[in-house]
Parts: sequence; structure tokens; C-alpha cells
Amino acid sequence: MDIIIANSTTILFLACAFGFLMAWGIGANDVANAMGTSVGSRALTVKQAIIIAIIFEAAGAYLAGGEVTQTIRSGIVDSEVMADTPHLLVYGMMASLLAAGIWLVVASAFGWPVSTTHSIVGAIVGFAAVGIGVDVVHWDKLGNIVASWVISPLFAGVISYALFRSVQKLILNTDDPYAQAKRYVPVYMFMTGFMVAMVTFTKGLKHVGLHMSTPASVLSAVIAGLVVAAVGATLLSRIKPDPQAAKQFRFANVEKLFAVLMIFTACAMAFAHGSNDVANAVGPLAAIYSVVSTGGDVAAQAAVPNWVLLLGAVGIVFGLAILGARVMSTVGSKITELTPSRGFAAELGAASTVVIASGIGLPISTTHTLVGAVLGVGMARGISALNLRVISTIFTSWIVTLPAGAGLSILFFYMLTGIFG
Repeated sequence: MDIIIANSTTILFLACAFGFLMAWGIGANDVANAMGTSVGSRALTVKQAIIIAIIFEAAGAYLAGGEVTQTIRSGIVDSEVMADTPHLLVYGMMASLLAAGIWLVVASAFGWPVSTTHSIVGAIVGFAAVGIGVDVVHWDKLGNIVASWVISPLFAGVISYALFRSVQKLILNTDDPYAQAKRYVPVYMFMTGFMVAMVTFTKGLKHVGLHMSTPASVLSAVIAGLVVAAVGATLLSRIKPDPQAAKQFRFANVEKLFAVLMIFTACAMAFAHGSNDVANAVGPLAAIYSVVSTGGDVAAQAAVPNWVLLLGAVGIVFGLAILGARVMSTVGSKITELTPSRGFAAELGAASTVVIASGIGLPISTTHTLVGAVLGVGMARGISALNLRVISTIFTSWIVTLPAGAGLSILFFYMLTGIFG
């Protein structure tokens, strides 16, 4: 206990540095995945995607990142078992941040789309089970998290499949696809605005002091959806059909309308990702801060300070801007050929899954979710539309991530224990 108190400033400084590294890795890898569909479908340039991500990733992390942070912070490791050894919890969380952060930077440098949730959860379980004892891990809660890694891509795939099939039926397979797109694209815009606003109002604003009842949240979300649809309709009205382009590709003008829609779904995806995956960086940091600030009281539930969420948001933005372009192309263009209409279905399906999971505090893998959504869109066109070789490579990288995070975490845990005592 005295060791923590004597070195609390140093420990907190290192924890912030490791947390920033983890957030940087999330931005370089997972956020790049999230923006990959927009870039791959050519709805947005890399620069535009980065600007959108900077704004909405930070907003999602700060406004709606608190629920999942609690799960990463205290839902995986049994804090009561470690009441007599709070320093081990601190060193373990620091080791987890450092291990997961390093692995993400390495993966991003090679352009591998890996799961940041896999990285940090595997790292926490690794140090806890090997460095302390298997009884420290909440295996029942871990089972729910692992199950979500399988359920979330399936759920996102089903939603994205259904969305793209609706696009095919209502717009693409009609006599006048352009007129139908003008009619239905604002409806999809309303769905996007409503979905993000609903989760934000019901779950995301409590830690900033704003509490809203369910009826008020629903009404506010409906208003937000209508505003988004109105703004989108105004933008659509300025787009003029190009007869020459339509001769070369029948749906060229329709895809121009969906490119506008993808601006909104890209914002939704960035917000959704920030709300869920910021917890991977600041959850362990919040646990460290709680123990240090209470003088070693593991059971204390100190509030997650806003600066912790802000640190994670800034780290995510820097990672995306510096190294994100390398990973964007993998999800955006190598799994299946994406157009704005296909990319829209993938992004909205993935975003819906992520924000729902964030609302209930479940740390799912955004990478898994988005890849599942892209696969769902590809399946709507037939399995031949999928690049099975790239898909198998992505799955392999997911399998490697768990032991890599766990192994590095165990190594760093013993190093920190040796340094600080």
C-alpha cells in the first residue's frame, strides 16, 4: 500500500502514457476499419474520413463512452479478491494497456485489421490468470464478452443484409431507381440520426450530468432523426442527374445520392466506435485512477473523470491521422467490392450493433462487427462477391491477437512488479 502512495504520481503518469498509446493504436487500427467502408466505396476521401472521425470519434468517446468503460474497468477482474493486493491490480492494468497498445501499433504498421477489444481483454485476462490466479477472473462475464464477439458480427451481418436487400427491392430493382432513391434515401437518413441520438440520450449523457426520461429521449431522438433527414434532403436536392454517366453505369446517379447518405452513416459509425472502443483504452486507466486516488481501495467506485475520456478521445484521433490509412484499404476494398449503396448498408448495420452494445455496456469488437456487416452485404450479392482469401487472413489475425495480447501483458506485468515492488 505504501508503495502505491509513494509512487502514485509516477504510476498515474505512466498509466496515462500507456492509455494514450492504447488509444493511439485504436485510432490507427480500429477506427481505420470503421472508416474503411466510406473510403473503399469512394464516398469519402481519406482526408474527409479522417476529419469526420476526428469530430465524431471524440464526441462518441466523451458523450457515450462511460457505460462500456465500467465493464472493462471492473467487470473482468474480481476486485474483491484483490483487496489486499491493490498494487497488483494497478500493475496489471498498466501492463495490459502497454501490451495491447504495442500489439496494435505493430499490427497497424503491417496493415493488419485486428480487434482492439480482443487485445485489451486478452491482456487483462492474461496478467490476472497467470500473474495472480485464475480465481481473480470473472469467467462468467468473460463468457458473455466472448459470446458477443461471435454474436455481434452475425447480428451486424443480418442487419446489413436486410438493409441492402431493402435497397435492392425499393430502389435498384425498380423501373426508375433514381426517383426511388430520392424518395427513400431520406428515410435511411432518419434511421441513422434516430439510432445514434437514441443511444446517446438514453445511455450516454449521464456522466455529464444530463438525465432524460425514456419518453423525452425517444422524442428527442425522433427530432434529431427528422433534422438529419431534412438536412440530407436539402443536400440531395442539389444533386443533378448525369445522363452520360448513367449510360456507362445504370446506377451511377443513384450511387451519387447514396454517397451523400454515407456522410451521415460515416458520422454514425465514428460516433458508435468512439462510444464503445474508447473503453478499451480508458477502462484500465479508470481502474488505476480509482485505486490510486482512493489510496488503494480496490472496491471504491470513484467516478471516471472527464479528462480520462478526453485522453482516450485525443489518442484515438492522433492514431487515425498518423497511421490509419494503411488499414483502411483492407476493409474498404479487399473483402468485397463496395459502392456507396453497399457501404451504407454495412456502416449502418455495424453502427447500429455497436451503439446498442455500448448502451448495455457490452464491449464488442468493432472489427468483428464491421467485417460481419461487410460480409452480410457481400452475401446479398452471392458468395462469389467475397474475397475468401482475404477473409481467411483476417480471421487468422483475430486468432493471433488474443495470445499476443496475453503474452505481452504477462511479460510487462512481471517487469512492472519488479520495478515498483
